[in-house]
Amino acid sequence: MDIKQIQDLIRFVSKSGVNEVAIEQKDFKITIKTNQAPTYVTATLPVEPAHAPAAIAAAPAAAAPAAEAPAAAPAADTSKYITIKSPMIGTFYRSASPDKPLFVNVGDEIKEGKVLCIIEAMKLFNEIESEVSGRIVKVLVDNASPVEYDQPLFLVEPV
Repeated sequence: MDIKQIQDLIRFVSKSGVNEVAIEQKDFKITIKTNQAPTYVTATLPVEPAHAPAAIAAAPAAAAPAAEAPAAAPAADTSKYITIKSPMIGTFYRSASPDKPLFVNVGDEIKEGKVLCIIEAMKLFNEIESEVSGRIVKVLVDNASPVEYDQPLFLVEPV
């Protein structure tokens, strides 16, 4: 398996919604895990399902007040914007290298397929392309900073 195939596999896993993929060949083994919320299946054992929903319900309830408190005022302003989120965990870069121009700036018009940034994950540099057309309103992440899966990166005003 070469680098291109691994990058394609990472993109596929991040977009497909699966939590984990493991591939094992004769002399090669790779496991890709995401931070998506696991999907629970009801089993015949009563102990596991009873604890799993409680954990799921408690986590969003705890996270919601913390997120809403500082963003209460801007939330009304950003409701008309599309949020572009990170498809993976890694390091966010706004340009291909320090001496190259930024991929996008606030106010730039973008179209579907335009490269917005690069996210470095496991020494692989993944170009993140826009899935929407519009105008960049805000860049939500600093250059060269770590990002989490599904973390907002850009706010886009649709056209």
